[in-house]
Amino acid sequence: MGFGSSAGQSSESMAEQTTQAILREVPNAAAPAPLHPSSPEHAVAAQVRDAASSPAAVIDAQAAGTARYRRRVLLVLSAMAMALTLYWASGYFFAYTDDAYVTSDLIGISPQISGRVVAVNIVDNQTVKKGELLAMIDPTPFQLALNEKQAKRMEAEAQLAVDRDVIISAHAAHDEAAAKERLASDNLARATPVAAAGFVSRQALDEATAKEQEAKAALADAEAAMAKAQQTLALHQATVATITAEIAFVQWQLDQTKLLAPVDGAITNLTLRVGDQAVENMPLVGLVDAHAWRIFANYKESLIRHMKVGHPAWVWLDTYPWHVHRAIIQGVARGISREQTQRKLLPYVEPTTDWIRLERRFPVTLVLQDPRPDIVLHMGADARALIIY
Repeated sequence: MGFGSSAGQSSESMAEQTTQAILREVPNAAAPAPLHPSSPEHAVAAQVRDAASSPAAVIDAQAAGTARYRRRVLLVLSAMAMALTLYWASGYFFAYTDDAYVTSDLIGISPQISGRVVAVNIVDNQTVKKGELLAMIDPTPFQLALNEKQAKRMEAEAQLAVDRDVIISAHAAHDEAAAKERLASDNLARATPVAAAGFVSRQALDEATAKEQEAKAALADAEAAMAKAQQTLALHQATVATITAEIAFVQWQLDQTKLLAPVDGAITNLTLRVGDQAVENMPLVGLVDAHAWRIFANYKESLIRHMKVGHPAWVWLDTYPWHVHRAIIQGVARGISREQTQRKLLPYVEPTTDWIRLERRFPVTLVLQDPRPDIVLHMGADARALIIY
């Protein structure tokens, strides 16, 4: 009995000691490691302790944060307003656009006749001078037609010589008949009073009358022959004039077998080959005019009211970057088409994008002043333009 009691007390004593040891270790394990004074965690913990210990400090911190946020918002809004104001005011001092391009006159060289191309004297992108031979159409049919017309004219001119001889003969016959008619009339005039006085027989008077009538008939025939000869001459002269006109036309056609450059320029997109069939008034060769270069700059409608013809401008060509070229305003378009149609009498400038509507833009024509000789312009190349008022 005593042994059991002492054993129980010993067990309870050991359990109590174990419990106390565990309780002593728990606070030691739960306690955090001390923070270094310079660490960010220490600063945050200090702010938390300060905020927990002072509600007024929390309110002051919130007010300060709100004030800073308001200042930032006001600063951003002021910057935006200033930028918008400067953008709006800039339109009264200068106008800039990157919607510009280089252009010139593209001349479609069309033959005035139809025929087979027998020679092409140019290559693609070649520079040519005015009057230079570009290509030739077969001249044989036109040369044969010209020879035929010239032969007909020679024949008609020979007939004119015959007609003129006939007219000369008719004039001579007319003059002779007129003289005989005058003589017969005079004889009749003298015989009539003498026959009335009884000094000339009635038979002699009748003979004089018959001769006078015969002379008048011969004169009428001579006049008719001369009129007919003159009509024949006039008809043949008209024939010669017609043939001469036909010769001139065929000669013009023969001249048109040579395709000549109408201006100085450069050949572009040449597809003409020997053996091709040339069709009247259908372009065969494209030529970019070397003396019609200009810049089309599309400006917003709110800016063109300040632009005057002859005002200076500055152009940047993308083919020659970092070089600014002086130009002048040649003209400002007085109208644009609001619909994209096949008619080209008014320029069409796209007013919208896929999702936003832009201001209407009008083409302003700029002409380069004293361009450098080493600059080679290309039709359709991009450009940028700046106009300072």
